[in-house]
Amino acid sequence: MQNLLLTIDKISTWAGQFFAWLIVALTFMISWEVFSRYALSNPHPWAFDVMSMMYGSLFMMAGAYTLSKNGHVRGDVLYGFFPPRLQAGLDLLLYVVFFIPGVVAMAWAGFNYAGDSWAIREYSNITADGPPVYPFKTIIPIAGALLLVQGLVEIVRCVICLQQGQWPSRIEDVEEVDVEKLKEMVNVKDEDIEKLDQYVTSGKGGHA
Repeated sequence: MQNLLLTIDKISTWAGQFFAWLIVALTFMISWEVFSRYALSNPHPWAFDVMSMMYGSLFMMAGAYTLSKNGHVRGDVLYGFFPPRLQAGLDLLLYVVFFIPGVVAMAWAGFNYAGDSWAIREYSNITADGPPVYPFKTIIPIAGALLLVQGLVEIVRCVICLQQGQWPSRIEDVEEVDVEKLKEMVNVKDEDIEKLDQYVTSGKGGHA
């Protein structure tokens, strides 16, 4: 079971990391459009639509990735102090009552939107000669399906935690820097940092 959960985590992670490259593409595209508009006097009417679609695709496909890393926003003020079984019970209740119905509705509606868009080969009408919209709308049911599968994984994790009293492991990914662990790795003590700070301060004072 744990191997299955981690495999789905890997799929969500891969999807999130793959679509994260849209940030790079979006950066270059915005930079080029600004240069083209103001330096070359050659704006592209379709650029705004494409940028919105790229960002929207990134935002939607990051949902399952973020859930797999337990990174969605929650009220940690109280939640963090609860024992694992109480956390799992609350999460399980919220997944069943809110998450599953909402994500199923999103995936189903997105499937219908995408189907209608493909049927008429829909193009954006926000600007003249707008780009096709149907590939973008296809992302909605795909993102919904990935999020739903990852949500089922989280429900299983809640059940396991209720049974065993502790949360099962997850796939590790990029994490915030732990300053204390970093100090231990490089064998730096607080006293050394204070001495370095005093040295820099005195050096600036003497130079001034």
